[in-house]
Amino acid sequence: MASNSKIEWTEATWNPCTGCTKISQGCKNCYAERMAMRLKNMGQKKYKHGFKLTTHKGTLGDPLKWAKPLKIFVNSMSDLFHKDIPKDFIKSVFSIMNKAHWHTYQILTKRTENALKLDKELDWNPNIWFGATVENEQCIKRIDYLRKTSAHIKFLSLEPLLGPLPKLNLKGIDWVIVGGESGPGARTMDKKWVIDIRDQCKKQGVAFFFKQWGGFNKKKNGRILDGRTYDELPKKRKPFS
Repeated sequence: MASNSKIEWTEATWNPCTGCTKISQGCKNCYAERMAMRLKNMGQKKYKHGFKLTTHKGTLGDPLKWAKPLKIFVNSMSDLFHKDIPKDFIKSVFSIMNKAHWHTYQILTKRTENALKLDKELDWNPNIWFGATVENEQCIKRIDYLRKTSAHIKFLSLEPLLGPLPKLNLKGIDWVIVGGESGPGARTMDKKWVIDIRDQCKKQGVAFFFKQWGGFNKKKNGRILDGRTYDELPKKRKPFS
């Protein structure tokens, strides 16, 4: 059975890898690190190494067992394009995504430069969406690398949004997700930043999804922006061929 997700923009998670290392300001209060250590303390075998980068070959075939078509967030607890994940393992993940083609896969990375290096060796079928996390202006370069990949659907996760992004070049980008940081020590997101990004998306014809205001109590703060929710999705992908 698929691992159902409470993340607003997906339906399930699949973690053939767990663990990661921090590379930018967005990683400071990593939710996946907190969760991994909690699961380790609970005795979960998959997390016996805590947040140390680990591949799990035994979970590679899981999507093949899930008959119902799902939107699946790939490696919610890791980063598929971490430099220490073997190239052959990444290719195995792509092989499964192409075999279980009735699902839609959402891969998110802070390491788009590594993905671009492997781009020509990967089968980017239309059911594989590829996104970059961009938390502030210092990370804008990730979008340029993303744009150069062969993914059919390209998206941005501006979460945790830690500063304004006033001049986004959204050429070739299909979808933008915005969210504030949540949990202990959550940093504040300014409404002006969100409004500006929403307006840029509208001007450039890009689907906009507002995930959350965040904060310590994210449920209380909700996800209403100017009196409504924004749940836009990228245009329907082409049929699998």
